[in-house]
Amino acid sequence: MYSKNCQEKLSPSNFHLALMKQAPKTLAFSKDENFTSWRKKLKKKLEFLIGPMYRDKGKVEIKILKKDETDRYSISKILFPTNSQSVNVAYLLVPKTGKSIYPAMVCLQGHSEGAFISTGNHFGEGGKNFRIEGDRDFAVQAAENGFVALAIEQRCFGEREEKLLKQKINNRCWDASMHALMLGHTLLAERISDVSRGIDMLEQLPYVDTSRIGCMGNSGGGTTTYYASCLDDRIKIAIPSCSFCTYEDSLMRIGHCMDNYIPGSLKYFGMEDLAGLIAPRKLIVVAGRKDDIFPIKGVRKAYRKALDIYRHAGSPSNIKLVEGPEGHRFYAGLSWPVINQAAAKPGLRTGNEK
Repeated sequence: MYSKNCQEKLSPSNFHLALMKQAPKTLAFSKDENFTSWRKKLKKKLEFLIGPMYRDKGKVEIKILKKDETDRYSISKILFPTNSQSVNVAYLLVPKTGKSIYPAMVCLQGHSEGAFISTGNHFGEGGKNFRIEGDRDFAVQAAENGFVALAIEQRCFGEREEKLLKQKINNRCWDASMHALMLGHTLLAERISDVSRGIDMLEQLPYVDTSRIGCMGNSGGGTTTYYASCLDDRIKIAIPSCSFCTYEDSLMRIGHCMDNYIPGSLKYFGMEDLAGLIAPRKLIVVAGRKDDIFPIKGVRKAYRKALDIYRHAGSPSNIKLVEGPEGHRFYAGLSWPVINQAAAKPGLRTGNEK
């Protein structure tokens, strides 16, 4: 009991890591199990662990706050509700290429000053000159590649930061994450609900090709992208950036914000197993070789398992890994050729062709 490694046993993580090694992962992918049956059980368990979605049905009421025009696209700042108590701030960019119909992309920032970064600082709040680093102006990239872009403000960031508490912990997502857990769900469930309601809105727009809706984001935006794609099959192309990794190599070994965690998940599955809920739809994993919170070793390990799942589903060409040479950021130059190829559809164009 009191051996040379006694000091290690003083750390709570020593106990947690020991339990992690023993975690049964009873719903991990197995080639010996019926694929359709396994997917149903896996999705049901994920829905239970993440918690219920609080999302209205029917027509989405949109309020336009302001609109601007560029030579390449129009951009509107809008409000739309997820439910009677939750309103989203978002930016809608529509290309000006003369096409009648476009694919669409939901764009999600991670822990940042807000979704306006996705617009290339087009609507920087208060006139602040925030620098757009790491290719995080997703919505502009999407519009310039011929997609209708919907950049949703994620809960706890930017204009959706906590405003009602008398005293807040100095962490954007701590309070809301803990409150959600007390109420029997996760903050992730709320963010997924926002994405799904955003897709409801996109489906109302006559110029959106609803068979080609994608979702992309970096870091915390990539996390929401991945799990939303697991649960909402209207997302045909999922592009999680700097967020896909084995739990063992990332969340359980490196300090992360609490909005990444799903209670009880390690008893049933790894992040890589959940790729079975996206297959055979398109999955493009973007990663940085020098990412210090989602290590490339864990990314590659998770990707190999996900690729096995896609092979079993008969769609190995529908999953790709894009590796950038730097750290925790998006890699636009490497990713968009892959995204555009994934979005291509016989008989239709992406809106970006010459």
